[in-house]
Amino acid sequence: MEEFSVWALMMDISIISGLLLVGTILRAKVKWVQSLFLPASMLAGFIGLFLGPSGIDLVPFSNQFSSYPGLLIAVIFAAFPIGAAKINLREIIHRVRNMWSYSMLITLLMWGGAGLFGLVVLVPLFADLPSGFGIILSAGFVGGHGTAAAIGDGFAHYGWNEAMDLAMTSATIGILVAVLGGLFLVKQATEKGQTKFITSFKDLPDELRTGLVDENKRLAMGKETVSPSSIDPFVLHLAIIAFVVGVAYWLTELLNDVIPAVTFPLFSIAFVIGLLFQSLARTVKADPYIDQRVMERIGGTATDFLVAIGIASINLTVVLDYAIPLLILFAFGITWAYLMYRFVAPNIFQQFWLEKSLFGWGWSTGTVAMGIALLRIVDPELKSKTTSDYALAYIGVAPFEIAIITFAPILFSIGYSWAFPIVLLVGAAMIIGAYVKSGLWGSRTN
Repeated sequence: MEEFSVWALMMDISIISGLLLVGTILRAKVKWVQSLFLPASMLAGFIGLFLGPSGIDLVPFSNQFSSYPGLLIAVIFAAFPIGAAKINLREIIHRVRNMWSYSMLITLLMWGGAGLFGLVVLVPLFADLPSGFGIILSAGFVGGHGTAAAIGDGFAHYGWNEAMDLAMTSATIGILVAVLGGLFLVKQATEKGQTKFITSFKDLPDELRTGLVDENKRLAMGKETVSPSSIDPFVLHLAIIAFVVGVAYWLTELLNDVIPAVTFPLFSIAFVIGLLFQSLARTVKADPYIDQRVMERIGGTATDFLVAIGIASINLTVVLDYAIPLLILFAFGITWAYLMYRFVAPNIFQQFWLEKSLFGWGWSTGTVAMGIALLRIVDPELKSKTTSDYALAYIGVAPFEIAIITFAPILFSIGYSWAFPIVLLVGAAMIIGAYVKSGLWGSRTN
């Protein structure tokens, strides 16, 4: 399509929605697809990539199609804090200490290690390679398509427009590594008798294979907090997100005009505005009318569309131009993630180290969702409390992660490339050192 209009937007949404339906059907009905455990959004993205401009050019995506991820990641980050329950940090610190430490180590080691590898190995080896090339790995692997969109958008503001395609490629490869490598590790663990809750890989419940939930196991998507006679409950929640993202966009444009030397990412501002909105809602006692489950579903919807669109919009020409350094970077990333799986989690956790190690593998190579998917294979009823501990620990991890994603493109683009990985790796060393000194390192009981 030459001209972008509201109808072009509708066609883009219609096409990608149709591909998501196809991906869902393939996951539900095709055995070999089920064996890969790939999400429907990823299948949709691959089909869109094949049918789109980088493939046989059969699907009429608009000329703005590749810009949607930058908006969708703002929706995802805006939804994070809104509707979240109030918690007592003092009560949960002891319980989730190990999970917080583990999550921080994954974050610091993946971002810091990738950044340092890029500067020490890849930049000297390949002429004209941007100094931030290394963090393309962590943007995709530990971040997923959402973070890839944020990092790609951040670098684009400083002139590196190819970063978006490379980061989306990294996220796509990361999910494949998470799933295929994770399944191999699960089979290996079951054969060695290391799993606590399953004895065979064949014990997996059907919903993990097909993606279809049995009628007796279905959960409610959320609660109606207002009367539909006033406003539809879903519209209320959607309006909140749209308002927050709109305010964030306006503020981002204002800040970029006032301080042109610094680029403020939309997703970061959206997260801050979301926090402020949640705080205001709590102050006026309106937060009981915001359902966290509905907000999570809106964020999940944006994530599925982002993954599908992100993959479908990859410019394969750009990827081929960077093919060799990308292959070297991915090889390092897989090795680095395996070392964390093999040595970090088993020494951090006293109980259920294998289950939590697999969760970490899925997260450090793909996304948190992939980590949970692998966890559900070895811990179908989530008895290890890995997900609940992570949900609480992430409250203390989120500020660091958002700061990393926000400032990484800025630091690499304005000449502070070495400061970024050094600070992160020193932080990781301090956490490990604290565990070693306290005698907690390597003190697992099973």
